Amino acid sequence: MRLNKLFASMLLVGASYSGTALAATFEPFNVTDIQVQGLQRVALGAALLNLPVKVGDRVDELKLQQAIRALYASNNYEDIQVSHDKGILIVQVKERPTISEITFDGNKDIKDEQLQESLDGSGVKVGESLDRTMLTGIEKGLQDFYYGVGKYGAKVTAEIVNLPRNRVELRLKFKEGFAADIRQINIVGNTVFSDEELISMLELKDYVAWWDLFGERRYQKQKLQADLEKIKAHYQNQGYIRFKETSTQVAMTPDRKGLYITINIDEGEPYKVKKVNITGDLMGREQLLKALNPIKEGDTYNAGEVTFTEGLYSKYLGRFGYAYPEVKTYPEIDDKTHEVTLNINVNPGKRVYVRNINFAGNTITKDEVMRRSLRQYEGAWLNSQLVEQSKENLNRLGYFETVDTETIKVPGTDDLVDVDFKVKEQPSGSFNAGVGYGSGTGVSLQFGVQQSNFLGTGNQAGININTNKYSKNASISYTNPYWTKDGVSLGGSIFWNKFDYGQANLEAYKNQAYGLALTSGFPINEYNRINGGIGFRHNTLSSLSPTEQTNRFKNIYGLGDSDQLSFNNFDLTLGWYRSSLNRGTFPTNGSSQRLNAKVTAPGSDIQYFKLDFDTNFYLPLTRDHKFVFLARARAGYGNGYGKTNDNDNILPFWENYYSGGSTTLRGFKSNTVGPRSFYLLRGTEPCPDPSGSGCGIPTDPTQIQVTSGRTIGGNAIATASLEVIFPIPFLDEAYSNSVRSSVFVDAGSVWDTEFDYDSYRNLPASEFAKIADYSDPGRYRASYGLSVQWLSPMGPMIFSLARPIQEYSDDDTEVFSFNIGKTF
Repeated sequence: MRLNKLFASMLLVGASYSGTALAATFEPFNVTDIQVQGLQRVALGAALLNLPVKVGDRVDELKLQQAIRALYASNNYEDIQVSHDKGILIVQVKERPTISEITFDGNKDIKDEQLQESLDGSGVKVGESLDRTMLTGIEKGLQDFYYGVGKYGAKVTAEIVNLPRNRVELRLKFKEGFAADIRQINIVGNTVFSDEELISMLELKDYVAWWDLFGERRYQKQKLQADLEKIKAHYQNQGYIRFKETSTQVAMTPDRKGLYITINIDEGEPYKVKKVNITGDLMGREQLLKALNPIKEGDTYNAGEVTFTEGLYSKYLGRFGYAYPEVKTYPEIDDKTHEVTLNINVNPGKRVYVRNINFAGNTITKDEVMRRSLRQYEGAWLNSQLVEQSKENLNRLGYFETVDTETIKVPGTDDLVDVDFKVKEQPSGSFNAGVGYGSGTGVSLQFGVQQSNFLGTGNQAGININTNKYSKNASISYTNPYWTKDGVSLGGSIFWNKFDYGQANLEAYKNQAYGLALTSGFPINEYNRINGGIGFRHNTLSSLSPTEQTNRFKNIYGLGDSDQLSFNNFDLTLGWYRSSLNRGTFPTNGSSQRLNAKVTAPGSDIQYFKLDFDTNFYLPLTRDHKFVFLARARAGYGNGYGKTNDNDNILPFWENYYSGGSTTLRGFKSNTVGPRSFYLLRGTEPCPDPSGSGCGIPTDPTQIQVTSGRTIGGNAIATASLEVIFPIPFLDEAYSNSVRSSVFVDAGSVWDTEFDYDSYRNLPASEFAKIADYSDPGRYRASYGLSVQWLSPMGPMIFSLARPIQEYSDDDTEVFSFNIGKTF
């Protein structure tokens, strides 16, 4: 005898036999064997595992119903038929088809990835089985997704295309329609704050000015929910603890293209803080926790301050290894006196220790290089402050675009965690190159190579072989920042260069030099470092023009009219560097200061010193650090010390300061801002020898003529810049850490403190007028413009458009410039 029973579809939870017919014909039986027929994708073992019936079981009506429910619950079948024949339980199944492909057609406003995320929430994925009964739900879910972004005319149709081997393609077709614009936002029930004030806080807008290129009036459900929270937070931060949003209506126009939003609120009354109680396990630090509490009795209740205090306590406990404290505030509200008693309960939980510190994403940088920057150690208790300090130290290295940390509980324990650092590396090498163009100056080019993370060791190495129309140089440098485990650095360099200043739009002379240097650095603390060094340099100068400045230098050292000069100098350097910047490249917060001193050792051919100081301050203007204010300043001074031939020594002219260029004073050609050289000539007859031989100041000053030369620089400099850094519009968020822009104002001055302007007053007035007072620091230049920085694979690039706002008639200006190898 064979008995077949057909059950209802999977949508009837706990599918059952047909009532009275089953009762009349069904008889319990003992299972001697089980056969599952119709399987294609599902393995027989998996099917039997889901079947709560085994050989030898006695099966009655209830047992069969439970078996069928269990099979449907596996979500593998769309139809199940059960029969038995002489004790053999026969299960005939029709498997659900497998989704082989999901395609989207017609969606323009919403990306495929966003739609797929919405489907993932319903378990609709490639490789999963398809429940055909869910198609209507899928269509409705995606349609609601469109409604959430304001497209109320959207239509979604789901189609199934059958494929071989019980596979299907799910095709989703969209007609998006137009997004509904917000016609008007109304707020009802407000008396304390005006409609304008409250609406101005909202992200949703019912009005966009014509000049607001990025504004829109599109409705989005998620934005509305966020805006309601903003209104609530605004009131509760002003003491209105009983504030309520009673209802919100979103009404659509008949053409489904416009919306009216009405927000009904109940403001309540403002409340004061009556008392603050701190309870719980305070670990003997009750007085300190009270001192940290910013909320005082009599203050207006502020929900934001309450949240801040909870976070402050949690952060404080995190410094002592309590990684998961519970800090909750329970308010006691007195509606008669309009006062609130705040009960802050502190439960530090269990102290947590660090088992392992792991790194991910560093394909070039070695783990040991990153580990030596950490201040949180394995085996110690977890200290949130030290973890954050470790993150900042990794950022300051300049090797990584982003650094993220995550604390993960160790399974099976309640007092151990792993700390994971995930980094995204960025180019740490750069081409030290620059290109500029200006009217009358043409194109300038520089080129070089530098690696600040050599082979992932964290060591700095450079091999430069550069040449252009005015410069040839070669150098090898290497620095180990961790020569000792305590962070003492050691480095050295060897160099050779030949520079034709005349070809570089500077005063004409040639300088050939070679030398070597040894440097070392000593950390004082996390933010401060002392550097020192010793070096040797040999200079050979030739083709000197007989300018007043070069003649003054030669006269002091008794060099006469020699056309070629050679000097051997031993340099001693000492510097201090402080940095609290949050990143090594593209910082957005913190400051840095650098003070360097250089002096030639006694016994050197020339005795002089130089002092240089520069500083940078970054102040984020927004919480996400996308808008940042930057202030930069630089000051430098150099001079001679001691006497030669009873003359006070001065700073040699080839050590002079210059300004101008894409990283100092934009809008002016590189190294052209500063005092200019000039010549004193006999009447209209120039010197017969370019070296200056035979040229002297005539006894009759009325016969002297002044001829201006090119920039020769000065022994003092002061520059400053103010900038507002902002993200580039329309640029993908993924590039926010590698590209940014700024508007700026630059100003600076270079002058010569040893220049004696008054000594030339006996010249004819027309000639004296050709000489500027180069000892005056008030001869400043200024410019403004727009700059774009890009952390390219070749290194940092700066592109600048600038226009001078304070200049002099003989200045060399340029509108566009770019530089490779340095950032601000």
